[in-house]
Amino acid sequence: MNYQADVCIVGAGPSGALLAHLLVKKGLSVILLEQSAALGQSFRGEHLNEEGESVLKKHHLFEAVEALGLLRMEKLEYYAHGEAFKTIIPDATVGHLGIHVPQAHLLKGILQQTTNFAHFKCFLHTKVTTLMTDSTGRYVGVIATKDEQTIAIKSQLIIGADGRYSTIRKRANIEIHKHKHGFDLLWAKIPAPQGWEPSIKMALIDNKQLSLFSQTGGYIQIGWNIEQGKFPELRKQAFTPFIKQLIEAFPELEDTVTNHIRSWQDFVLLDVFSSHCDCWGTEGLVLLGDAVHTMTPTGAFGLNSALKDADCLASLLNTDAITQFNVQEFQQMRAQAIEDVLTQQIEKEQNFASHFIDRAS
Repeated sequence: MNYQADVCIVGAGPSGALLAHLLVKKGLSVILLEQSAALGQSFRGEHLNEEGESVLKKHHLFEAVEALGLLRMEKLEYYAHGEAFKTIIPDATVGHLGIHVPQAHLLKGILQQTTNFAHFKCFLHTKVTTLMTDSTGRYVGVIATKDEQTIAIKSQLIIGADGRYSTIRKRANIEIHKHKHGFDLLWAKIPAPQGWEPSIKMALIDNKQLSLFSQTGGYIQIGWNIEQGKFPELRKQAFTPFIKQLIEAFPELEDTVTNHIRSWQDFVLLDVFSSHCDCWGTEGLVLLGDAVHTMTPTGAFGLNSALKDADCLASLLNTDAITQFNVQEFQQMRAQAIEDVLTQQIEKEQNFASHFIDRAS
């Protein structure tokens, strides 16, 4: 089956969804492709900072997302020996230290009005297999499998918003430079104890960062840095001494941790790396978000930078100028900001232990 649109966006995460919404409102026809069977199934960052919040408010989307449910962080605490020794509260003009937004809420809030436009289509369970080019080498569309059927989508512009392992980037042979940061990350999710305040809590265990993030629905997300590549070896060791360190760091979590983290299988491992591309696209094709600049979880910058990418890219595209779109202009708008964020992440990672000077046991 064949389809045609002005723009084909691959990846219906936050950046792809936002870009689709903004372009459709401009009158461009858009086909949005998502490999998962439902929106919000793939794990991505779920914390907005001021920049991400500002982008959503700029386009009058924040209220729709808020109505579906979000949670503002009221404080940041540093813990040692089971007690908070430093507390940071938000600036009154900001009102939070980050906002947890479930990805399903974010995507629904962005797209709930977009789906009413006749010139918008969203295909789920659709995987791109091939990029199509014309006789000049310009990219002119994609071939994909949708529910095990082959479809072809011709477009004036292909946009790769398909994440850190981007198929579009690989098919376009765009080189990526990866940078390891010396640690991997274990994720876990547990119910919050009664009376738990919306907050971010930090501790230092074996000179590695342990973080707790309050989530909507009464949950806590645990992010535990471990030495890079050591999880297979760690899994061979006894589980109880490892998890005991979490309980000692945050004694009020003893019951919920004991009841909900019972084995290594209750953790999800994230391979931590950052990356960047010197080339953000070519004729008929452009990358944004994690597809072109992957960030580590440090500081929760990834989601917000991707939303900003979408905002900037949308400002350069309209029904008159899409064929004249210059990817270098987009890259020049965003590259320095991305470089600054990556530098800031490295500084935060290197300086994290300094918060705990004189607090070690």
